[in-house]
Amino acid sequence: MSTAPRLDVRRADDRLKTRIDWLDSKHSFSFGHHYDPDNTHHGLLMVNNDDIVLAGTGFDTHPHRDMEIVTWVLRGSLVHQDSMGHSGVIYPGLAQRMTAGRGILHSEKNDSWRLAGGVGRHAEEHDEPVRFIQMWVLPDEPGVDPGYEQLEIDDELLSGGLVPVASGMDAYADHSAIRIRNRYAAMHVSRMQPGRPVVLPDAPFLHVFVAQGAAALEGAGPLAEGDAVRISGGGGQQLITATGAEVIVWEMHAALGGP
Repeated sequence: MSTAPRLDVRRADDRLKTRIDWLDSKHSFSFGHHYDPDNTHHGLLMVNNDDIVLAGTGFDTHPHRDMEIVTWVLRGSLVHQDSMGHSGVIYPGLAQRMTAGRGILHSEKNDSWRLAGGVGRHAEEHDEPVRFIQMWVLPDEPGVDPGYEQLEIDDELLSGGLVPVASGMDAYADHSAIRIRNRYAAMHVSRMQPGRPVVLPDAPFLHVFVAQGAAALEGAGPLAEGDAVRISGGGGQQLITATGAEVIVWEMHAALGGP
């Protein structure tokens, strides 16, 4: 006897929040000093942070270990530098993955100050916050070599459908922009077009996050920017938007602790 999927709607305003002079961060799950034993993960997804960083500021060099970190920029640009010698500028439509592995140090800064040059008309043009979503999943095995990958996928997003952005699943081996070291997880993005529904993949665990705009999900109803739905027990639901939306969907075929 089959059971219906469970849909758990999490509203944007209910997220945990960190606000300091240069950072406005909203956490979908426990993060940093925010700890809730009932809200540590969904499926394999442990972090879904919605960050806004002011120009000329950012996260100074800090360590990570045994984590697959995917960063997706929505507005502005972000400079990445790490202890393995990798560096890059991340902007909307460019996918980025960092494998922390046995240990890595990195920094993330809003690079608009660098582009601006600090003076005149151009400084005002480029002096803007960067907004990005950063997501963490555990790797299949600890202690691997650290790594970094980024790739432009803006053209693929023009279709309006779900585009595999980061995946360790064999099913997307020929389609993913970047690879993550978890064979049970895949991240998709859709820049949804008005009136054109998107069908969610069928998986034991799904995390649907409305990054920009507004949409409606079958079985959950209207979703505003920052809202999320945690789905357990199967997908296949339709998403639709009347005005346009950018949606991030994690498809997961296991939960923490094993498949």
